[in-house]
Amino acid sequence: GFPVVPQVSLLSLCCHDTVTLSTTPLLSHQVKCNSCGEVSDNWVYVSLEESSDLKGGRGSANLVAKCKFCTRENSISIIGDSIKSYSDESCRFQAVVKFDCRGMEPVDFSPRTGWVATASDSGEEFHEVDLSEKEWCDYDEKEEREVGIYEVKSEFQSVKS
Repeated sequence: GFPVVPQVSLLSLCCHDTVTLSTTPLLSHQVKCNSCGEVSDNWVYVSLEESSDLKGGRGSANLVAKCKFCTRENSISIIGDSIKSYSDESCRFQAVVKFDCRGMEPVDFSPRTGWVATASDSGEEFHEVDLSEKEWCDYDEKEEREVGIYEVKSEFQSVKS
């Protein structure tokens, strides 16, 4: 077979917000097989807390999946020290996590649940923030005003490791 070329993918978020957003430990993606070009029908989850062994004793990865179309084993790992919080009220894309991709790459991202938001002014923390609808709002008791995250967008870029 062909050698699997490692690739680093960078997930960037962009949203109008009044909070700092900390990344969730469970990230949901659609992925594309680099061998045959097939995009998964289902969302796959990548978590730092989960690890699976690679075939042939070649180590482990946070996600190991076989392409349904060409049956090639592919993997994605979160680069541990790459996880960053998002904080930008001007809606510029900002990198939040890097992935070591082998044989597949993420093509779409769904923010879903499990985020932590921190109000910019008061420091009030909101846990288990649900971004499934790509927006969220709540009431900051300390500042006596609404805080929120709106128009969440994401993009992936290939970067040099």
